[in-house]
Amino acid sequence: MNGLHWIDFLILGIYAAAMVVLGIHFGRQQQSTDEYFTGGGRMNPALIGVSMFATLFSTISYLSTPGEIIKHGPIVSLMSVLGVPLYYMIVGYVLVPAYMQYRTTSAYELLEERLGVGVRITGALMFVGLRLMWMSTLIYFASEAIIVMLGIERVWLPLVTLVTGVIAVSYSSLGGLRAVVITDSIQFTLLFGGALIVIGLVTWDVGGLSWIPTSWNPSWDDQPLFSLNPYVRATAFGSILQGVLWWVCTAGGDQTAIQRFMATGSVAAARRSFLINSIAGTAVGVVLTLVGFALLTYFQSDPSRMAGMTIAEDADGLFPFFISNALPVGLSGLVMCGLFAAAMSSIDSGVNAITAVLNSDFVDRFRSEPLPDHLKVKFARWMALAIGLVVVFLASFVLDVVPGNYIGQAKRTFGLLVTPMFLLFFFALFVPFATQAGTIIGSLAAFVAAFVIAYWNKLTELPIISFQWIFPVSLLVGLSVGGSLSFLETIFRNRNR
Repeated sequence: MNGLHWIDFLILGIYAAAMVVLGIHFGRQQQSTDEYFTGGGRMNPALIGVSMFATLFSTISYLSTPGEIIKHGPIVSLMSVLGVPLYYMIVGYVLVPAYMQYRTTSAYELLEERLGVGVRITGALMFVGLRLMWMSTLIYFASEAIIVMLGIERVWLPLVTLVTGVIAVSYSSLGGLRAVVITDSIQFTLLFGGALIVIGLVTWDVGGLSWIPTSWNPSWDDQPLFSLNPYVRATAFGSILQGVLWWVCTAGGDQTAIQRFMATGSVAAARRSFLINSIAGTAVGVVLTLVGFALLTYFQSDPSRMAGMTIAEDADGLFPFFISNALPVGLSGLVMCGLFAAAMSSIDSGVNAITAVLNSDFVDRFRSEPLPDHLKVKFARWMALAIGLVVVFLASFVLDVVPGNYIGQAKRTFGLLVTPMFLLFFFALFVPFATQAGTIIGSLAAFVAAFVIAYWNKLTELPIISFQWIFPVSLLVGLSVGGSLSFLETIFRNRNR
């Protein structure tokens, strides 16, 4: 239990430098905004699928899944995997064909075509807000983990977030989507390999696979198959539903996902990329669940290994603590690269996607004379850099008042805008009588519902409502309000004619 060695820091430094070099290399090839934001629409579906998963997986999932298993049990993680076939069919065969009819840089352009500029701007603003909070949250989590690994005080949090953010922002702002996709593939390998290393070492330490549980661990919650009690933290049915809704709403309303569909050449290629994303998600979800099982056995078999930490209070910190204190020299550096990779693969994609939205939905949309293409690329790079600096600044102040562990905190921050953003696209593409006012009000109603559920205990001083209710309730509220208002407005207009 001696912490990180200088060799581990050397490995991490080489990795970070390599990412920046790749960004510079691909940056020299950028001649247009189409190339910068969508890779020219000719990118390999396999790389796009891996990149999509690496982007939307992030440090939040990498750190939160083992922590969730250690403290609460495997229901949320394993049940989410069971929903993969359902959300793949919905996204691949319903959403992808509908979106691929539009070849746009920003997904929100198609909202204006169907429902007007007000819906487009609403969607773009929601996306920018969601991804700014998302990137800030994941940098915060990564920085917290690094502080645990280094054994330093939290007063260093701003400096750690600055270093983490600057590296990711530099190569993503230089190299565009092509650099993001290539580096995401490398980072996926690192984060997956890091998890396997942890499993292998614990297996060696305990002399076999005895860490695989055969009964419900006493430290875990009671997690029933189904319950209508909103204060029950997690259920099997709720976990499946949450996983399906999160992926459907994200793939159907988030620029980071839709941008990757547009970077492929056809509906079949886009669908194939999402299949690869789904397979990668299943594999990593199962592996990280095994990491949680292994770490639980490792620490419970000898509580002194936790050095004063406890499962009840510090479950989210045990994975990074293990990385820095239990792995051999060199392997700690490699697994730490995996943790950084999970953060950077999300930051780079988020910065690139926000830049695309701001450039297309605000600068190009409202500028009387469009900028020449070579100036657009330069402007996009500076915009990406500015966004990155904002994210690094926000990362030092988020989550101080958000209840729950890493998973709960994630759902109660950027998760508030997942369903409202999807509703804009759902009404635009699949509801023939949808109106601009009804769609916007319905989406805002969904956000209010999500916010009330997320912060119920702070608003009422009653117990915390389970985060698994956020997505289904906000979706139902948004559909009901938006659909009703659009229907009434359509009837009123027809009568006036």
